[in-house]
Amino acid sequence: MGRVNAADLEIGEPDDAARRILGATVHAGAVSVRIVEVEAYGGPVDGPWPDPAAHSFRGRTPRNAVMFGPAGRLYVYLSYGMHLCMNVSCGPDGTAAAVLLRAGHVIAGHDLVDGRRGGGQSRTARVEAGWARGPGNLGRALAVGLADNGTDLFDASSPITLELPEHPLGDDAVKVGPRVGVSVAADRPWRFWLPASPAVSNYRRSPRAPQPGLREG
Repeated sequence: MGRVNAADLEIGEPDDAARRILGATVHAGAVSVRIVEVEAYGGPVDGPWPDPAAHSFRGRTPRNAVMFGPAGRLYVYLSYGMHLCMNVSCGPDGTAAAVLLRAGHVIAGHDLVDGRRGGGQSRTARVEAGWARGPGNLGRALAVGLADNGTDLFDASSPITLELPEHPLGDDAVKVGPRVGVSVAADRPWRFWLPASPAVSNYRRSPRAPQPGLREG
């Protein structure tokens, strides 16, 4: 079993926490998903990790309050009015930072996830690889709701928990690149993924982002 300790996420900058979460397992009832893709996000301009792509960049609000800690809390938000996305706060209490869980590989609860993702298709490896590919699909696979916002992921009694790998994954197992779909700080290399996993999502650069290398937020 991985160590269950939120302090493991307060080990440096948000990208360090993202690397620590990569390969972790999220448990929600009978469903378990291994995380194969993550993105790091910082905080306000006056904080230690200014990040104009982060929800917290303009300061604390009722919506983004969980990003301000303590570490190890689940930050759930609704994207485009339909996708529930899961993040893990990773800064010291009062300091905004979080890791977006972008994609995962279902390792338990396959029948439940099949039903949640529509069912009706042949259960091929290719279909299963897509069940939790992308933040919205991951949230749907785990049946996360807005009521789960603020959940302590390191409390064994919580309905959703996070089990970290015993040790961070080695550099040879991890790829690094810019975050998907952000229009500012678009070249910041804060996306991390396991290239061996077919569940990893495709990279798409925002059409509103400047050309690579022209400007970094």
